[in-house]
Amino acid sequence: MRRFYFLMIGFLFVFQCYGCAAVVIAGASGGVAYTLTNVAYKTVSYPLDHVKLANHNAFKKMGIVEKNVCPINGGYRITGTTDNLTIEVDLEMITLKSTKISVDARKNFLVKDKATATELIDQIVKILQ
Repeated sequence: MRRFYFLMIGFLFVFQCYGCAAVVIAGASGGVAYTLTNVAYKTVSYPLDHVKLANHNAFKKMGIVEKNVCPINGGYRITGTTDNLTIEVDLEMITLKSTKISVDARKNFLVKDKATATELIDQIVKILQ
C-alpha cells in the first residue's frame, strides 16, 4: 500500500510538470513569454535607461513600492513589494537600443503571480510608447 502512495505522488509530480510546459507554450502567444519557472520576459526596442525610468513609473502607477535598485552585469535588478508579493525586475541591455525585461512576481517560494508580472511589462511598454 505504501508503494502505491509513493507511485501516486510521483505521477502527480510528473503531471504537474507537464502542465507547466503547456502554460509556457500558451503564454508565449500573448506577446509576453514565460520561462519554465513562470518568469515573464520581453525584449523592447528602447535603451536601458529609458526602460529603467519606465519601470519606476510603472511601479508607481501600480502601487508597487520600489525597495532596491542594484546594478547587475549589463543592467539592473529592481526589487519592489506589495502587501502580498515580492517583485523582482531584471533589465538587461541587449544592444544600445534594446533591453530585455524579466519580471518575477512571487507570493512565496512556490506561488508566483504571472498576471501581475505580465501587467507590469505591459505598463512599462505603454509608458515607453
